[in-house]
Amino acid sequence: MSQEIEVQSKDNGKREEAEVNPELLLSSYAYDLPDELIAQHPAERRDASRMMVLKHGEAPQHRHVSDILEYLRPDDCLVINNTRVIAAKLYGAMKDTGSPVEILLLKRLNKTDWQVIAKPGKKLKAGRRIVFLPERLEAESIGEEAEGVRILHFYFKGIFEEILDEAGTVPLPPYIHEKLADPERYQTVYSKINGSAAAPTAGLHFTQALLQKIRDLGADIAELTLHVGLGTFRPVHEDDVRDHQMHSEHFEMNQLCADKLNACRERGGRIVAIGTTSCRTLETVVDRKTGRFEARTGETSIFIYPGFKFAGMDALLTNFHLPESTLLMLVSAFYGRERMLAAYREAVRENYLFYSFGDCMLILPVGLEV
Repeated sequence: MSQEIEVQSKDNGKREEAEVNPELLLSSYAYDLPDELIAQHPAERRDASRMMVLKHGEAPQHRHVSDILEYLRPDDCLVINNTRVIAAKLYGAMKDTGSPVEILLLKRLNKTDWQVIAKPGKKLKAGRRIVFLPERLEAESIGEEAEGVRILHFYFKGIFEEILDEAGTVPLPPYIHEKLADPERYQTVYSKINGSAAAPTAGLHFTQALLQKIRDLGADIAELTLHVGLGTFRPVHEDDVRDHQMHSEHFEMNQLCADKLNACRERGGRIVAIGTTSCRTLETVVDRKTGRFEARTGETSIFIYPGFKFAGMDALLTNFHLPESTLLMLVSAFYGRERMLAAYREAVRENYLFYSFGDCMLILPVGLEV
């Protein structure tokens, strides 16, 4: 009985702390967004998107991505995520009944097994098989995890990646209702490592010409990989954000990337993360005592919300994120929740476009202004 009372006391204390500190409450990350500000297609030119520049203690500046050169220094290092979105959405039929099934590939576990989300998922019990391409691509349900995630074992003839390109389509977020004329516009110009279920959308704003101008300025560009999966876009349901559990995502930082980041720190430059996926990888890999980086490959389930102490980056370029999302909590941790929500209200007043194909913001916290 005493142990039960002790546990209950801890839980009550946690609840009271959340009630006192609004940064821990899910409801504190809500905001109003008119539907017409949700971008349905990419900008005509990638770097023509609008960019709100946030500097601590100053009013937001309203610029364009092509103006980013004015905010960079020769000693800086931009960090980009070179993941590539795969044809992760598959349409098939149950082998025994012929009823339709929709699959979203989330994460590859080995050569044959994937974590997926299925519609309808309840019918996909262990042992049931799905046919995607007769005699070429089938899958069997072999397990179930939390949040409706299923494990599928794939049977295929040939090279899986080639069959997937033929059988699947690149998934777009559910809030995008218009068909994408050019699927490459949902890929960054530097995408190269297949594995994501969604694009690292801040990177969609860059062109090869803009990247070259950044190099010509003298700034460096470092590439890492984080394959976007359920951890990035899974909604938060818990009232106390600390109770939310992130799913792990695969990342890779090679030696060249680590060397560039360490060299940037040694010369006094700033590490500018392009997107929250780059940020999460940097904050996973950095030595929090020394600020240095080592080459690593692994899984990260890092969850960043206010109170987090950043050690891996100095500035952030990011799109505008969904209400009550872990990504909104991340940028609030970096810039301050009240300041960030004020910037979002400003973006709504100024008719910025939101989400994957929308506009972006460049956040330069205190002490890091140009």
